[in-house]
Amino acid sequence: QWQLVESGGGLVQTGGSLRLSCGSSGRTFSGYHRGWFRQAPGKEREFVAAINWSFGYTYYTDSVKGRFTISKDNAKNMVYLQMNSLKPEDTAVYYCAAGAERPRRANEYDFWGQGTQVTVSA
Repeated sequence: QWQLVESGGGLVQTGGSLRLSCGSSGRTFSGYHRGWFRQAPGKEREFVAAINWSFGYTYYTDSVKGRFTISKDNAKNMVYLQMNSLKPEDTAVYYCAAGAERPRRANEYDFWGQGTQVTVSA
């Protein structure tokens, strides 16, 4: 069973930064995209960012453009989400996902991590 594991969440003040990491065990990923999603209490899971595993194309939701950067290390089978200028509205559980052909669609991802909490205090 291939699994994804996120790390790097935590509590940070407004304007601060965090770097999330997503690793995997079991086998090397060779699918289309790796993505980050988030879910705040009482809200639906939403797309944050994604990266094409082969070519490195990146995708972002409008609310994080210019603040978040997704990157990858194919050799280590890792994906990262650098989050700068964090705002209280970024508070959520962040999930790593893998496998979608269309990067913004949560229901197309085959594998998910367990999530990591990000809390931004005002």
